[in-house]
Amino acid sequence: MHMTAKILVSACLMGHAVRYDGQPKPLVHPALDRWREEGRLVTICPEMSAGMQVPRLPAEIEPGKSAEDVLSGHGRVLESSGGDVTEGFRQAAENALALALETGCRFALLIDGSPSCGSGFVYDGHFAGRRQPGEGVTAALLKANGIRVFSDRQIETLAALIGLAKE
Repeated sequence: MHMTAKILVSACLMGHAVRYDGQPKPLVHPALDRWREEGRLVTICPEMSAGMQVPRLPAEIEPGKSAEDVLSGHGRVLESSGGDVTEGFRQAAENALALALETGCRFALLIDGSPSCGSGFVYDGHFAGRRQPGEGVTAALLKANGIRVFSDRQIETLAALIGLAKE
């Protein structure tokens, strides 16, 4: 039986205007075009799947906390106004994981920097545009469940890995 590795991909990278600021962040790459043709891509915006509005206030994981803290109930995701959107981000992560498992995604290609999808960096929680190494809530939950997460800047690495995968 021939199984094609599926890839969960952030909707904003596919050109959907779903980011908090109402903008897309389209990623243009030949590998993405090929995977689309091969039917490998499973698109989701975790925040939209959890019912968040577009546009919406920027949100960041609170200072000093990690995505793991948010998932374990020891950290929060806050809006720039101070509003607590932790539950929405936890639901977003659960929705993304459920979709990934249901569709057989072994990989995820997610926009970096997001409090959901970041995998290399997130913002420090002070809404001052300062980046710090870390990951978003969805990326952390996917990784904890054995799905390999790549940021939009790592598409070459993912392409090489999928090319090497004997399927």
